[in-house]
Amino acid sequence: MRVVFMGTPAFAVPSLKHLAAEHEVALVLTRPDAVRSRGRKLEPSPVKVAALELGLPVLEAKRITPEVLDALASAHADVFCVAAYGCILPDEVLTMAPLGCVNVHASLLPRWRGAAPIQRCILAGDERTGVSIMRIGHGVDTGAFCAQASCSVPGKTADELTAELAELGGSLLVSVLPTLADGSAVWTEQDERLVTHAAKIEKSEMRLDPAMPATDNARRVLASSDAAPARCAVADKPVRILSTEVLDDVAVEQGTYSVSGRRVLLGCAEGVLEVVSLKPDGKRAMDASAWAAGLRGKQGAWGLLS
Repeated sequence: MRVVFMGTPAFAVPSLKHLAAEHEVALVLTRPDAVRSRGRKLEPSPVKVAALELGLPVLEAKRITPEVLDALASAHADVFCVAAYGCILPDEVLTMAPLGCVNVHASLLPRWRGAAPIQRCILAGDERTGVSIMRIGHGVDTGAFCAQASCSVPGKTADELTAELAELGGSLLVSVLPTLADGSAVWTEQDERLVTHAAKIEKSEMRLDPAMPATDNARRVLASSDAAPARCAVADKPVRILSTEVLDDVAVEQGTYSVSGRRVLLGCAEGVLEVVSLKPDGKRAMDASAWAAGLRGKQGAWGLLS
Protein backbone atom coordinates (compact mmCIF):
# COMPACT_ATOMS: atom_id res chain seq x y z
CA MET A 1 0.00 0.00 0.00
CA ARG A 2 1.25 3.48 -0.85
CA VAL A 3 1.13 5.81 2.17
CA VAL A 4 1.67 9.46 3.02
CA PHE A 5 2.57 9.92 6.70
CA MET A 6 2.11 13.12 8.71
CA GLY A 7 3.63 13.48 12.17
CA THR A 8 6.06 15.48 14.26
CA PRO A 9 6.94 14.40 17.86
CA ALA A 10 8.50 11.22 19.23
CA PHE A 11 5.02 9.73 19.75
CA ALA A 12 4.64 9.54 15.95
CA VAL A 13 7.95 7.80 15.22
CA PRO A 14 6.84 4.18 15.92
CA SER A 15 3.86 4.65 13.58
CA LEU A 16 6.21 5.79 10.82
CA LYS A 17 8.58 2.89 11.42
CA HIS A 18 5.79 0.32 11.43
CA LEU A 19 4.42 1.76 8.19
CA ALA A 20 7.83 1.82 6.51
CA ALA A 21 8.41 -1.84 7.44
CA GLU A 22 5.22 -3.04 5.74
CA HIS A 23 4.20 -0.43 3.17
CA GLU A 24 5.61 2.07 0.71
CA VAL A 25 5.84 5.46 2.39
CA ALA A 26 5.75 7.88 -0.54
CA LEU A 27 6.11 11.07 1.51
CA VAL A 28 6.58 12.18 5.11
CA LEU A 29 5.09 15.53 6.10
CA THR A 30 6.35 17.06 9.35
CA ARG A 31 6.61 20.45 10.97
CA PRO A 32 9.76 22.53 10.34
CA ASP A 33 12.90 22.52 12.47
CA ALA A 34 12.29 24.37 15.71
CA VAL A 35 13.82 25.13 19.10
CA ARG A 36 12.93 21.94 20.98
CA SER A 37 15.32 21.95 23.96
CA ARG A 38 17.20 24.28 26.27
CA GLY A 39 20.09 24.59 23.83
CA ARG A 40 18.15 27.27 21.93
CA LYS A 41 19.26 25.73 18.63
CA LEU A 42 17.02 24.71 15.78
CA GLU A 43 16.45 20.97 15.85
CA PRO A 44 14.64 18.67 13.41
CA SER A 45 11.47 16.97 14.56
CA PRO A 46 11.85 13.37 15.76
CA VAL A 47 9.80 12.28 12.73
CA LYS A 48 12.14 14.08 10.33
CA VAL A 49 15.14 12.40 11.94
CA ALA A 50 13.53 8.97 11.69
CA ALA A 51 12.36 9.54 8.10
CA LEU A 52 15.83 10.56 6.92
CA GLU A 53 17.34 7.52 8.65
CA LEU A 54 14.84 5.37 6.76
CA GLY A 55 15.69 7.10 3.48
CA LEU A 56 12.19 8.51 3.05
CA PRO A 57 11.32 11.79 1.28
CA VAL A 58 10.48 14.56 3.76
CA LEU A 59 8.48 17.75 3.32
CA GLU A 60 8.44 20.30 6.14
CA ALA A 61 5.38 22.50 6.56
CA LYS A 62 3.62 24.27 9.41
CA ARG A 63 0.45 24.73 7.36
CA ILE A 64 -1.12 23.28 4.24
CA THR A 65 -0.19 25.62 1.39
CA PRO A 66 -0.96 25.13 -2.32
CA GLU A 67 2.58 23.81 -2.72
CA VAL A 68 1.97 21.21 -0.02
CA LEU A 69 -1.31 20.21 -1.65
CA ASP A 70 0.54 19.68 -4.92
CA ALA A 71 3.14 17.51 -3.21
CA LEU A 72 0.45 15.43 -1.48
CA ALA A 73 -1.41 14.92 -4.75
CA SER A 74 1.81 13.98 -6.53
CA ALA A 75 2.47 11.23 -4.00
CA HIS A 76 -0.51 9.25 -5.38
CA ALA A 77 -1.06 7.63 -2.00
CA ASP A 78 -3.76 5.10 -1.22
CA VAL A 79 -4.15 6.46 2.30
CA PHE A 80 -2.94 9.31 4.49
CA CYS A 81 -1.85 8.35 8.04
CA VAL A 82 -1.50 10.98 10.77
CA ALA A 83 0.02 10.85 14.27
CA ALA A 84 0.36 14.14 16.16
CA TYR A 85 1.27 16.22 13.12
CA GLY A 86 0.21 19.49 14.77
CA CYS A 87 -1.63 21.16 11.92
CA ILE A 88 -5.30 21.43 10.94
CA LEU A 89 -5.94 19.54 7.72
CA PRO A 90 -8.41 21.02 5.21
CA ASP A 91 -11.15 18.97 3.57
CA GLU A 92 -9.12 18.74 0.38
CA VAL A 93 -6.47 16.74 2.24
CA LEU A 94 -8.96 14.59 4.12
CA THR A 95 -10.57 13.42 0.89
CA MET A 96 -7.54 13.30 -1.41
CA ALA A 97 -6.49 9.67 -0.85
CA PRO A 98 -8.89 6.92 -2.00
CA LEU A 99 -8.88 5.25 1.44
CA GLY A 100 -9.13 8.52 3.31
CA CYS A 101 -7.15 9.96 6.19
CA VAL A 102 -6.76 8.12 9.51
CA ASN A 103 -5.25 9.37 12.75
CA VAL A 104 -3.55 7.67 15.70
CA HIS A 105 -4.97 9.28 18.85
CA ALA A 106 -3.55 8.53 22.31
CA SER A 107 -6.74 7.74 24.21
CA LEU A 108 -9.73 5.44 24.25
CA LEU A 109 -12.14 7.79 22.54
CA PRO A 110 -14.49 9.43 23.35
CA ARG A 111 -12.53 9.83 26.60
CA TRP A 112 -9.83 12.50 26.43
CA ARG A 113 -10.29 14.34 23.20
CA GLY A 114 -7.72 17.09 22.79
CA ALA A 115 -4.10 18.09 23.20
CA ALA A 116 -3.00 16.30 26.37
CA PRO A 117 -4.78 12.92 26.66
CA ILE A 118 -1.83 11.12 28.23
CA GLN A 119 -1.24 13.61 31.04
CA ARG A 120 -4.98 13.96 31.66
CA CYS A 121 -5.53 10.23 32.13
CA ILE A 122 -2.72 10.15 34.69
CA LEU A 123 -4.05 13.17 36.59
CA ALA A 124 -7.56 11.71 36.63
CA GLY A 125 -6.34 8.42 38.09
CA ASP A 126 -7.60 6.35 35.15
CA GLU A 127 -6.89 2.63 35.45
CA ARG A 128 -6.55 2.16 31.69
CA THR A 129 -5.97 4.21 28.58
CA GLY A 130 -5.04 3.37 25.03
CA VAL A 131 -4.97 4.38 21.39
CA SER A 132 -7.71 4.85 18.81
CA ILE A 133 -7.46 4.72 15.02
CA MET A 134 -9.95 7.35 13.92
CA ARG A 135 -11.14 9.37 10.98
CA ILE A 136 -10.18 13.03 11.07
CA GLY A 137 -13.22 15.31 11.06
CA HIS A 138 -13.94 18.99 11.53
CA GLY A 139 -14.05 18.94 15.34
CA VAL A 140 -11.23 18.13 17.74
CA ASP A 141 -10.90 14.32 17.76
CA THR A 142 -14.60 13.90 16.98
CA GLY A 143 -14.32 11.36 14.17
CA ALA A 144 -15.49 7.75 14.23
CA PHE A 145 -12.93 5.09 15.18
CA CYS A 146 -12.38 1.63 13.73
CA ALA A 147 -9.92 0.12 16.22
CA GLN A 148 -8.69 0.58 19.78
CA ALA A 149 -6.04 -1.02 21.99
CA SER A 150 -5.46 -0.41 25.70
CA CYS A 151 -2.84 -0.56 28.44
CA SER A 152 -2.68 0.13 32.18
CA VAL A 153 -1.95 3.60 33.58
CA PRO A 154 -1.09 3.47 37.33
CA GLY A 155 2.53 4.06 38.29
CA LYS A 156 3.70 5.15 34.83
CA THR A 157 5.19 8.53 34.05
CA ALA A 158 3.94 10.56 31.12
CA ASP A 159 7.12 9.72 29.21
CA GLU A 160 6.78 6.01 29.90
CA LEU A 161 3.12 5.97 28.96
CA THR A 162 3.79 8.01 25.81
CA ALA A 163 6.41 5.51 24.64
CA GLU A 164 4.13 2.55 25.34
CA LEU A 165 1.15 4.11 23.57
CA ALA A 166 3.31 5.14 20.62
CA GLU A 167 4.33 1.53 20.01
CA LEU A 168 0.77 0.33 20.57
CA GLY A 169 -0.52 2.90 18.09
CA GLY A 170 2.01 2.04 15.41
CA SER A 171 1.21 -1.65 15.60
CA LEU A 172 -2.53 -1.03 15.58
CA LEU A 173 -2.26 1.34 12.62
CA VAL A 174 -0.60 -1.18 10.31
CA SER A 175 -3.07 -3.88 11.37
CA VAL A 176 -5.97 -1.61 10.39
CA LEU A 177 -4.80 -0.61 6.89
CA PRO A 178 -5.75 -3.91 5.20
CA THR A 179 -9.30 -3.55 6.56
CA LEU A 180 -9.53 -0.11 4.97
CA ALA A 181 -8.44 -1.57 1.66
CA ASP A 182 -10.90 -4.48 1.63
CA GLY A 183 -13.76 -2.51 3.16
CA SER A 184 -14.07 -4.67 6.28
CA ALA A 185 -13.26 -1.89 8.76
CA VAL A 186 -16.16 -1.25 11.15
CA TRP A 187 -16.50 2.37 12.18
CA THR A 188 -17.96 3.38 15.55
CA GLU A 189 -19.34 6.87 16.06
CA GLN A 190 -18.34 8.42 19.37
CA ASP A 191 -20.95 8.65 22.12
CA GLU A 192 -21.11 12.35 22.93
CA ARG A 193 -22.42 11.57 26.42
CA LEU A 194 -19.08 9.99 27.32
CA VAL A 195 -16.81 12.73 26.02
CA THR A 196 -14.09 14.22 28.23
CA HIS A 197 -11.71 16.92 27.09
CA ALA A 198 -7.93 16.88 27.46
CA ALA A 199 -6.96 20.54 27.50
CA LYS A 200 -3.32 21.53 27.32
CA ILE A 201 -1.58 21.24 30.70
CA GLU A 202 -0.87 24.55 32.42
CA LYS A 203 2.14 24.96 34.71
CA SER A 204 -0.12 25.94 37.59
CA GLU A 205 -1.82 22.53 37.46
CA MET A 206 1.45 20.78 38.28
CA ARG A 207 2.20 22.63 41.53
CA LEU A 208 2.23 20.28 44.48
CA ASP A 209 -0.18 21.30 47.22
CA PRO A 210 -0.24 20.13 50.86
CA ALA A 211 -4.01 20.69 50.86
CA MET A 212 -4.39 17.84 48.37
CA PRO A 213 -4.20 14.08 49.04
CA ALA A 214 -0.80 12.46 48.59
CA THR A 215 -2.16 10.34 45.72
CA ASP A 216 -3.16 13.46 43.75
CA ASN A 217 0.24 15.05 44.31
CA ALA A 218 1.92 11.82 43.20
CA ARG A 219 -0.12 11.84 39.99
CA ARG A 220 1.03 15.37 39.28
CA VAL A 221 4.61 14.19 39.56
CA LEU A 222 3.95 11.31 37.16
CA ALA A 223 2.20 13.61 34.68
CA SER A 224 4.82 16.36 34.84
CA SER A 225 7.21 17.36 32.07
CA ASP A 226 9.92 19.90 31.34
CA ALA A 227 7.21 22.21 29.99
CA ALA A 228 5.03 21.79 33.09
CA PRO A 229 7.14 20.42 35.98
CA ALA A 230 5.87 19.31 39.38
CA ARG A 231 7.20 21.96 41.75
CA CYS A 232 6.88 23.07 45.36
CA ALA A 233 8.87 24.71 48.14
CA VAL A 234 10.46 22.57 50.84
CA ALA A 235 12.23 24.36 53.71
CA ASP A 236 11.75 27.58 51.71
CA LYS A 237 13.75 26.05 48.84
CA PRO A 238 12.09 25.81 45.40
CA VAL A 239 12.47 22.35 43.93
CA ARG A 240 11.18 20.23 41.11
CA ILE A 241 9.97 16.85 42.33
CA LEU A 242 10.97 14.06 39.93
CA SER A 243 9.71 10.89 41.61
CA THR A 244 7.73 9.99 44.72
CA GLU A 245 6.08 7.21 46.69
CA VAL A 246 2.78 7.41 48.56
CA LEU A 247 3.05 6.15 52.14
CA ASP A 248 0.18 4.94 54.27
CA ASP A 249 2.12 3.62 57.26
CA VAL A 250 3.59 6.90 58.57
CA ALA A 251 2.12 10.16 59.78
CA VAL A 252 3.40 13.66 59.02
CA GLU A 253 1.37 16.77 59.74
CA GLN A 254 -0.19 18.39 56.69
CA GLY A 255 1.96 21.18 55.27
CA THR A 256 5.13 20.05 57.03
CA TYR A 257 8.11 17.99 55.93
CA SER A 258 10.11 15.53 57.99
CA VAL A 259 13.52 14.00 57.31
CA SER A 260 13.57 10.51 58.76
CA GLY A 261 16.66 8.43 58.14
CA ARG A 262 17.44 10.75 55.20
CA ARG A 263 13.98 10.09 53.76
CA VAL A 264 12.12 13.28 52.86
CA LEU A 265 8.45 12.99 53.82
CA LEU A 266 5.77 15.55 52.93
CA GLY A 267 2.55 15.71 54.93
CA CYS A 268 -0.54 16.03 52.72
CA ALA A 269 -4.26 16.41 53.39
CA GLU A 270 -4.53 12.63 53.17
CA GLY A 271 -1.44 10.46 53.43
CA VAL A 272 2.25 11.19 53.15
CA LEU A 273 4.35 11.72 50.03
CA GLU A 274 7.94 10.47 50.12
CA VAL A 275 10.24 12.37 47.77
CA VAL A 276 12.52 9.89 46.01
CA SER A 277 14.34 12.26 43.68
CA LEU A 278 14.24 15.98 42.99
CA LYS A 279 16.00 18.87 41.27
CA PRO A 280 16.67 22.01 43.29
CA ASP A 281 16.51 25.20 41.25
CA GLY A 282 19.87 25.86 39.60
CA LYS A 283 21.28 22.45 40.49
CA ARG A 284 21.39 18.96 39.05
CA ALA A 285 18.84 16.24 39.71
CA MET A 286 19.65 14.14 42.76
CA ASP A 287 18.33 11.54 45.16
CA ALA A 288 16.26 13.05 47.95
CA SER A 289 18.57 11.43 50.52
CA ALA A 290 21.56 13.39 49.19
CA TRP A 291 19.57 16.61 49.20
CA ALA A 292 18.31 15.96 52.72
CA ALA A 293 21.85 15.64 54.00
CA GLY A 294 22.36 19.34 53.29
CA LEU A 295 19.27 20.49 55.18
CA ARG A 296 19.87 22.22 58.49
CA GLY A 297 16.48 21.41 59.93
CA LYS A 298 14.91 17.97 59.90
CA GLN A 299 11.41 19.38 60.11
CA GLY A 300 9.69 22.42 58.72
CA ALA A 301 7.13 23.67 56.26
CA TRP A 302 6.49 22.81 52.65
CA GLY A 303 3.93 24.20 50.28
CA LEU A 304 2.94 25.82 47.02
CA LEU A 305 5.37 28.02 45.16
CA SER A 306 4.15 31.60 44.91
